[in-house]
Amino acid sequence: MIDIFMFTSSIYNKPNTIFISSELFGGKKTVLFAVPGAFTPGCSMQHLPGFVTNSQEILDKGADQIVCLSVNDAFVMDAWGKDKGAEKILMLGDGNGDFTKATGLTMDGSGFGLGSRSLRYSMIIDDNTISKLNLESNPGEISESSAETILNQL
Repeated sequence: MIDIFMFTSSIYNKPNTIFISSELFGGKKTVLFAVPGAFTPGCSMQHLPGFVTNSQEILDKGADQIVCLSVNDAFVMDAWGKDKGAEKILMLGDGNGDFTKATGLTMDGSGFGLGSRSLRYSMIIDDNTISKLNLESNPGEISESSAETILNQL
């Protein structure tokens, strides 16, 4: 996995932290899910809440950490996590879209005024290796990348 820098503000008890992807995912089982944008309807009403509701069960089934990633800045991700009660989820801002570009999981949201964003997906990362990737065939839907799908894969 390529080293990419990502940022978080104050949630997850790690204030103003810069994360390097290889350190964040190294030696751990990580459940990562990505959304096109914080505070957007599908992301706020279904995708993130599904992981918030199921976070303890995901951790109990062997995940060391749960990461929510979006091409937003760290402050937006922090506010969104606090708004949704995501205490057990690392809300990670891929502000420049570097991780998203490196994984090839970008979408063009310029038709909606969003610019370059992340596709909607979830994945399981085992010690810096992606072992499962669940890419939504329709980014407006949340089924293939849901918390329930991840629970079935753990």
